[in-house]
Amino acid sequence: MPTITRPSDSVPTPDTSIPAVAATQLTKHFGAVQAVNGVDLTVRQGEIVAFLGPNGAGKTTTIDMILGLTQPDTGDVRVFGHTPRAAIARGFVSAVLQTGGLLKDITVRETLQLTASLFADTRPIAEVLERAGITEIANRKVGVCSGGQQQRLRFAMALLSDPGLLILDEPTTGMDVEGRRAFWSAIRADAARGRTVLFATHYLDEADEYADRIVLMSRGKIVADGATAEIKNLVSGRIVHATLPGADPVALAALSSVESVDIQGDRITIHTGDSDAVARHLLTQTPARDVEIAAQNLESVFIALTSEGASS
Repeated sequence: MPTITRPSDSVPTPDTSIPAVAATQLTKHFGAVQAVNGVDLTVRQGEIVAFLGPNGAGKTTTIDMILGLTQPDTGDVRVFGHTPRAAIARGFVSAVLQTGGLLKDITVRETLQLTASLFADTRPIAEVLERAGITEIANRKVGVCSGGQQQRLRFAMALLSDPGLLILDEPTTGMDVEGRRAFWSAIRADAARGRTVLFATHYLDEADEYADRIVLMSRGKIVADGATAEIKNLVSGRIVHATLPGADPVALAALSSVESVDIQGDRITIHTGDSDAVARHLLTQTPARDVEIAAQNLESVFIALTSEGASS
């Protein structure tokens, strides 16, 4: 459910010269488990930032501290220069979380009207319906809406206060491909108006396609932070794809500088530190065709930087 606190009667505009999020040396323990360990994070206004990491990396705990739902053991969080709760109270920040927060027996429009009644000042209902792409289902009961439609309703609820920062925690979990595409189309259109977006997702293609910047967490720490292209360059080597019926994985794995071989039907994928040598072998020593050489993808970087053997 969107994080909602009744704002003051006059909702001020955030100062554009300060970061949307400024977190310094955040730590958080749950018993003997250290969920977050010395996180520093700055998000500039207008950025779209993907927050990635495996389960248990500390993403959700960090987001909870940014939203003021959890207090850090040490460190400090500022949202547009305010404490998280103060920023929320001023309507500067809203969140779209994974589940919950919807009444199934009222309509989409009634849900927004009920949410709007908690604020002193909101955007028009018709406007947020349009921005979220759900105008055509405004009179539909929430309980008969699909999972994707319900997530877009949560998005519309979050837009009511016209927040400067929108936080999305696994917003497309459970959606089908078309639902994910429609949801991100609505998010992208709204972000183009200058809103800051911070989102956590397990779908790496979403991060690759929609984020200006990627922050990768592992074991409570930020292990990579930069533009998508910069993150991909953190892992050396290239990926060679080819069509090779009857490929021998043992023989391919024995080639110099080959790190891994994956075979799906007639299609092979080889991770290697010497893509030229592998491509030359495939083209001269095998009947391979459709040979392609590509940079490391986000999935391979994610695995390399967050695996148990990765350096802290």
